[in-house]
Amino acid sequence: MAESEVPQYFLCPISLEIMKDPVTTVAGITYDRDSIEQWLLTATERKCPVTKQPLPPNSALTPNTTLLRLIQAWSSQNNAQNGVVRVPSPKSLLTSIHVHKLISDLRNPHLYQTTLLKMDALATHSEINRRCMVESGALEPMVSIITQSFKEGITNCLEGALRIFRLLWAISSSMPHMKPLFCEYLDFIITSLTSALQIDVTNRVYIVNEAMPFLKSTIEAADSGLLGNLKVEFFREITRVLKNRTVSEQAIKSALQVLIETCPLGRNRMKIVESGAVFELIDLELEKPTKKITELVFNLLTHLCSCADGREQFLQHAAGIAVISKRILRVSNATDDQALHILSSIARYSSSNDVVLEMLRVGAVSKLCMVMQADCASYLKEKARSILRLHSKTWNNSPCIQVYLLTRHQR
Repeated sequence: MAESEVPQYFLCPISLEIMKDPVTTVAGITYDRDSIEQWLLTATERKCPVTKQPLPPNSALTPNTTLLRLIQAWSSQNNAQNGVVRVPSPKSLLTSIHVHKLISDLRNPHLYQTTLLKMDALATHSEINRRCMVESGALEPMVSIITQSFKEGITNCLEGALRIFRLLWAISSSMPHMKPLFCEYLDFIITSLTSALQIDVTNRVYIVNEAMPFLKSTIEAADSGLLGNLKVEFFREITRVLKNRTVSEQAIKSALQVLIETCPLGRNRMKIVESGAVFELIDLELEKPTKKITELVFNLLTHLCSCADGREQFLQHAAGIAVISKRILRVSNATDDQALHILSSIARYSSSNDVVLEMLRVGAVSKLCMVMQADCASYLKEKARSILRLHSKTWNNSPCIQVYLLTRHQR
């Protein structure tokens, strides 16, 4: 059976498919609503794709009802004969009136769960919906729900509220006029998500998996002044996430990125060490994680081993030096650089006789000599050479040390 030819003016200029919800811009060109909305959200300049005319920020997309009726009539006529799918009437757009109604329904205990599910579906559906929800004040009720859930220890609505809040928060942070509200809620979010990580319930893993990526994006957007005053309890809860092997890999990555982001600020480095993070990082690395997690672990250990307490905790772990040495030349140049930095800190500032001998015993010295002969960057070779020279008298017992330590030119 021959296919029916689609009239050209029924096709969206962007998707080249039959328009299901034709709308016309102020430039006079008609597009499918989903296509033009996605274009305007992702384009670097707000211009009409066909005419290249600028489209004002607040310009409306006007439904082309006449064209929609023509498309529907044509699709109905050709449906039975040529297998054309009938174009349904488009769903009504989410409006502030609809959002205000949903917010009002949250106050009714009988509609509470159903309303959260509706809001979750709307927020997940599209960025246009999320913007409408933010503009209509949906962030504040989510804050109230999350706060109340923590106070009363109720978790049945917490997951949905956290997910909705995370979706809306990501949008609000990119809207200039929402910046004051964004800053106002930062402290609340960090405090609340820290509390969320403390909840000891059967669905705690799910809550952690939802909360950690959200916390990471919040920390990245936060002012350094606020992050410099974080409490040690905050870092204990993040470290607790690293210890939990049942959470998702994304949650582990987010936890590591939160610690890396906050480590240089204020006295955070000491607080992270106090939380026991160094031990957990070594234990995590012993389980042979993915390359990305290894790079994050080594990045953080480099920061923590730059202070005396961090080095002390590192050396208290029986596998500390061994696991660092083993990863050299096996992961990436970035990891090699960080591993050599850690070994340099240990060899320079915590070099008791026992530590120096342990570096020889667990193969750290041999690995440094391997760096000298490996096909790697010259600055890495120089780092390895400088570490080898620190304790050459003790390490002369290694058969490879004499060759590479005394060699002036790189190999």
